Amino acid sequence: MAEKIVSKYFYNKEAAALSFYQKDGGYSAAKKALGMAVDDVIAEVKKSNLRGRGGAGFPTGMKWSFIPKDSKAPKYLVCNCDESEPGTFKDRAIITYSPHMLIEGMLIGAHAIGAHVGYIYIRGEYVREAEFLEHAIDEAYKAGILGKNAMGSGFKFDLYVHRGAGAYICGEETGLLNSLEGKRGEPRVKPPFPAIKGAFGGPTIVNNVETLAAIPWIINNGGEAYAKMGKFPNSGGTRLYCVSGHVNKPGLYEFPCGAVTLRELIYEHCGGIRDNRKLKAVIPGGSSAPVLAAHEIDIPLDVEPMAKAGTMLGSCGVIVIDDSWCAVKIIKRVTHFYAHESCGQCTPCREGTRWMEDVLHRIEDGHGKMSDLDLLLNVADNINGKTLCALGDAAAGPVLSFVKKFRHEFEAHIKGGKCLNA
Repeated sequence: MAEKIVSKYFYNKEAAALSFYQKDGGYSAAKKALGMAVDDVIAEVKKSNLRGRGGAGFPTGMKWSFIPKDSKAPKYLVCNCDESEPGTFKDRAIITYSPHMLIEGMLIGAHAIGAHVGYIYIRGEYVREAEFLEHAIDEAYKAGILGKNAMGSGFKFDLYVHRGAGAYICGEETGLLNSLEGKRGEPRVKPPFPAIKGAFGGPTIVNNVETLAAIPWIINNGGEAYAKMGKFPNSGGTRLYCVSGHVNKPGLYEFPCGAVTLRELIYEHCGGIRDNRKLKAVIPGGSSAPVLAAHEIDIPLDVEPMAKAGTMLGSCGVIVIDDSWCAVKIIKRVTHFYAHESCGQCTPCREGTRWMEDVLHRIEDGHGKMSDLDLLLNVADNINGKTLCALGDAAAGPVLSFVKKFRHEFEAHIKGGKCLNA
């Protein structure tokens, strides 16, 4: 059994307390890092091949190195806990059982980039989780871990929880920063990138919860040890896989990057498809990832293999779909979500997502025409890659993949006025 890093304390109700975390060596990594040169901390994270766990998969150490050292503006470290991607539920578990692991990771990261203020931006629906974070931060302040003299090192670091208001777009890092500043949550034009001009005009790093929670292990055990866990050269460590849908054992699973295939995850670890039905499709990286058909699941769960298969690992939100479900119905629901969550700033996304939703409604309701399929693909193509942020791609990619791989079901709706499963 591979070592559990981020999920080490999951389902232990006592683990959230500072006393429990410290007894198991918690904050020893922060103590060690605060005594290291900042360049050495960043170098260790680079060695680890830790890629961002929020979806984009960008190398964390490289991202940290983009912060300009000579900047006179205040620097900020922001944790993206706006976990709004359908099919993803790992961040809330980390916060529930291991809030101090996240806080320790943020303290190390802040030291590395020279930030004296950090924010945890958490989605508004996570009311209980926000309270857990506030309690853990209070514990850390009382213990001298946070504040003007963090752990007696002379380094000042203040940490705050900022609750969002329920917008998917605020999971995009620049939309998140706008919201954090009290502005409308919509993406910014890049460049400048946040590392140069981010929160309140200062250099800013935005990292995901799982990314930051992995940092203490890396500092304690070394970047090379973390890198060796991954089965592919550019992806180190472990990842949390959120499995939902039609499996016998849905839940959170932690494995070394690329160590298991999608098929092994579903059939060996999740107990196979519920009610002995057949697998139809899998959305491997949250609802924004292009779908895979049942015959395409012999793929290692890592960034590059998924990209070669025409999809993405994303946030590792694995949504399993059995043969009782209609492809048209599924993609209509997904498209409705993105049409609703579009911030409206970019015309292709604002108008295109509504068009796709309308066409899909028409097809599912039995009033579609064959020309609607070409129209659907044309609209999706005119959204894809033509917006300020990735929400447009998130809406278009699934539509393109569902029509391509399950076109016969769309045609059945159009020809017969009903679903094949009806």
